[in-house]
Amino acid sequence: MKVLQFPLVKVTLSFVLGIIFSHLIKPSYKTILIPLLSSFLLLIISYLIISKNQKTSIYFGLFTLLTSFFIGGFTLVSNIQPSNPNHYLQKNLDSENKYSFEVIISEKLKNTLNNDRYIAKVMAINEEKSYGKIILNIKKSNALSNIELGSYLKVNGTFYKNRNPFNPDQFDYGKYLENQQIYAQIYTDVSKIMIGSKVEKSLNYYASKLRNKIIHKLEKNNFNKRELSVVIALILGQQQDISKDIVRDYQYAGAVHVLSVSGLHVGFILIFVNFLLKPISNSKKGLTLKLIIVLISLWSFGILAGLAPSVVRSVTMFSFVAIGMFLRRSINIYHTLLVSALLILLFQPSFLFDIGFQLSYIALFFIVWFQPLLASIWTPKNKIANYFWEIITVSFAAQIGAFPISIYYFHQFPGLFFITNLIILPFLSFILALGVVVIVLAAFDIVLFPIMKLLECSIWLLNKIIAWVASFEDFILKDIPLNSYVMLSWYLVIFAIIIYLKKPNFKKLAIGLIAIIVLQTSYFYANYSNQNTSEFIVFTRKKNTLITERKGNDVTLFANDSILNTTNDNLVLRSYLVANYCKLNEKRELSNLYYFKNKKIFLMDSTACYSEEIKPDILIITQSPKLNLERLFQMWKPKQVVVDASNFKSYVKIWEATCRKEKIPFHDTSEKGFYRLR
Repeated sequence: MKVLQFPLVKVTLSFVLGIIFSHLIKPSYKTILIPLLSSFLLLIISYLIISKNQKTSIYFGLFTLLTSFFIGGFTLVSNIQPSNPNHYLQKNLDSENKYSFEVIISEKLKNTLNNDRYIAKVMAINEEKSYGKIILNIKKSNALSNIELGSYLKVNGTFYKNRNPFNPDQFDYGKYLENQQIYAQIYTDVSKIMIGSKVEKSLNYYASKLRNKIIHKLEKNNFNKRELSVVIALILGQQQDISKDIVRDYQYAGAVHVLSVSGLHVGFILIFVNFLLKPISNSKKGLTLKLIIVLISLWSFGILAGLAPSVVRSVTMFSFVAIGMFLRRSINIYHTLLVSALLILLFQPSFLFDIGFQLSYIALFFIVWFQPLLASIWTPKNKIANYFWEIITVSFAAQIGAFPISIYYFHQFPGLFFITNLIILPFLSFILALGVVVIVLAAFDIVLFPIMKLLECSIWLLNKIIAWVASFEDFILKDIPLNSYVMLSWYLVIFAIIIYLKKPNFKKLAIGLIAIIVLQTSYFYANYSNQNTSEFIVFTRKKNTLITERKGNDVTLFANDSILNTTNDNLVLRSYLVANYCKLNEKRELSNLYYFKNKKIFLMDSTACYSEEIKPDILIITQSPKLNLERLFQMWKPKQVVVDASNFKSYVKIWEATCRKEKIPFHDTSEKGFYRLR
């Protein structure tokens, strides 16, 4: 099937490219609206010309794609809330002062060690009308349990905008939040919160009430908490209470997708509901009734699961599958995927940058496109053998499609994924069926103890199997470096090989060989760039000083003993090494004097010992030395002053003021992040 010949593919790709364009360029309303209206006008003119002459025109197709491109760009721009003057980012708030916020709780997040966390909608700031999504962090206290979704709160707290990562090549959490239209966080404690009597009763509110009712009912009947957290993730799509060790086991076993409600779960709901509706006749009225019940069931499940991007994608896609199935029309799965993606991105274009959204669509596409080719390698005559062969081929197709982007984001790959899926997928169908029955009954205040215990034991066994597979850590490929252009080169090779295997000929073989050359070239370029890179970095580490000097692929670490002895567990250092294709070549104790590219660097530590003759180009201050910078600057005239996060904040403010007075550039890593010298 020549997928790219579908007109909908071209329109969707143009729409997606428009979203990416707006994401990178960040045009204003007017900048994107004028070309959108122009392209739409040209599209209408070309259509009228075609209708009059009854001839096809290449210009009509071109203007269709162009209009789709600008619609994609405009959709993203119109969804970027901070451009509105009432948005909280336009209020010029800072982190130095405290503000009064009026908010509505809209979603519960996973707690951190110190804080309970929620997504909230801002209604007012200092009694002035405002809006926008924000994260509310409440210091943990026994005085306040979970706050009900929809609750109105008046909060006095500190405001912090999203920041770039404090250390190089770390996960950009601020950008992740920005893609969800969250641009800041509030920090407060229980004593500074007033909970109003009013509650916003939205769909989310009722879904939360039902979830809490189900969870409370099962807890009351002594459902083991560890197993219950997995049930809540599997069926209700809520992962807030699931422990880190369970998540780690599922990641290492290559089964983390099981804990996120996705196509696997929604597809099962469709099959399960369809099975229950078999007694209804297949007349025109019967099929219509079945379709209505199925669609209500799918979207009710989606709302109950929290309408996360993966849930919305899956429910939308399977809704189209159900419509085609009950209207007895042939289902083009490519069209189903494209229409569901297009509809979701029309309403939530920022979903395009959600990692889960990207992974789920790529995996699904490869299952549809590549799995039939794998399945054709062998046709088992035995039904059981055929069932397990299908599981293997589906797993391989999904993993082959997802592995470049997975490695790009997570830098690891579970080598035993096919064994995990082979063992748990048949078992998972039973668990999901049992889980749906238990959840539905609990929603009606009914708990059948034998069924509940059977579900609990099944989840316990599932966790044990996952933990056993995850224990083979030698099969987990970790710290795999991969940058964006190497990732794209891998996809070029994968697509070229599959296209050749589907219908081999010399032209496709040549394209495949060219793709392999492109991949080799991208690796060569990455290695060449790394070999010619030298940099000196002061990292951001509270209470500690961490400095690296890089020459090509070799990195020298300068730190105290506590860091030098735990480099294998240092995530900050590991992220930097993996992202830059480097290895830790040498570890040294901190010293006071460094030389880098004809620049003299002096490290001032807590001893505050220095010599007048040194006169460094760059001064690094660590461990809060008692230092009079004004007197020091009379002897030295450094071109740059850097202070790391090991210093007292009160000292840093004094040093910053002195540098401002002397017009010497000042870099505080606790505010601006790491300092890099190249």
